[in-house]
Amino acid sequence: MTVYLDYQATTPLAPEVFDAMVPLLRDQFANPHSAHRLGRAAAAQVEHARAEILKLLPDGGRLIFTSGATEALNMAIQGVPPGGIVTIATEHAAVLDTVQAMGRAGRDITILPVGPDGIVDLEEAARAIRPGTALVAAMLVNNEIGAIQPVAELADLSHKAGALFLCDAVQGYGRVPIPPRCDMIAISAHKVHGPKGIGALWLRDDVALTPVIHGGGQEGGLRSGTLSPALCAGFGAAARLMRERADGDRAHAETLWNAARRLFSQWTLNGSESLRYHGNLNLRRTGVDGARLLSECRDVAFSLGSACASGSGRPSHVLRALGLSDAEARGSVRIGFGRYTTLAELEDAAEAMNRAAQIWAP
Repeated sequence: MTVYLDYQATTPLAPEVFDAMVPLLRDQFANPHSAHRLGRAAAAQVEHARAEILKLLPDGGRLIFTSGATEALNMAIQGVPPGGIVTIATEHAAVLDTVQAMGRAGRDITILPVGPDGIVDLEEAARAIRPGTALVAAMLVNNEIGAIQPVAELADLSHKAGALFLCDAVQGYGRVPIPPRCDMIAISAHKVHGPKGIGALWLRDDVALTPVIHGGGQEGGLRSGTLSPALCAGFGAAARLMRERADGDRAHAETLWNAARRLFSQWTLNGSESLRYHGNLNLRRTGVDGARLLSECRDVAFSLGSACASGSGRPSHVLRALGLSDAEARGSVRIGFGRYTTLAELEDAAEAMNRAAQIWAP
């Protein structure tokens, strides 16, 4: 049986989420935008889910359902008023590629570097975030190295310059407190034991965006398209579980983190150890090639970096931003665990990975 240690790529679907979705897939199939009784019943399920998701977000604001975080981030970045855009070198490709596209369209773009710990320098950020900046985008918890950026401080710098602040909270939602100073927040269901194919963009009440998708005017006119009540209900159930099980999930992740630091003591941690979410380890070991290790350990599902870029063959842009060489980046692996990972599974995986690594490590 394969040990699953790739929680940053996606999380196992919670059984309670599956149970919440099945009736809406099988029986309650009406279009939630229809005016008849069955349509209104489906719409009520959507709104109940929306309310559950909002409980883990700042007070006030509104939630726009999307197909995932990539769409939510595109909606936020492309929909802001004219002006410059500032972001960070370790952001997800959904942010960096969209920002670069806006640059090609004539926007002034600034990509801030990070230190060896993966954290942005606030003094450098203050120099870059100046009047004329329309948007600052930053990830709360990095998807590759788990580093936690100073999002509250970046939001304050943004507001002083008259800019909006967008937080990519995909990896942090339900796990790390989201500062209330954010103007926009992107989240995704399948990172919190919900279904794939649905995400959301939270908007502070006074934030106005230009729609990117046009059509039927659903989701307050910002995101046209028929919603799936089943996916919405699954997201809502997953959010409820993240809230109800927060203390237990956090304690379990901490136990696994402490065990993993011991089990992988011969490996070097990439990124900050203190400013970090403890459900993520990004590790490297001299002489080890990550791709060969993955091939050797076929009964362990871990990652070489972002799942979205896993087939590119290029060293991780996040690890390169930390100052790692190509060889060090290619020798790095990402291990992610959470609610359904057992200590025995982690120990079995570590034994297999360490045994395989000994083939190449000096």
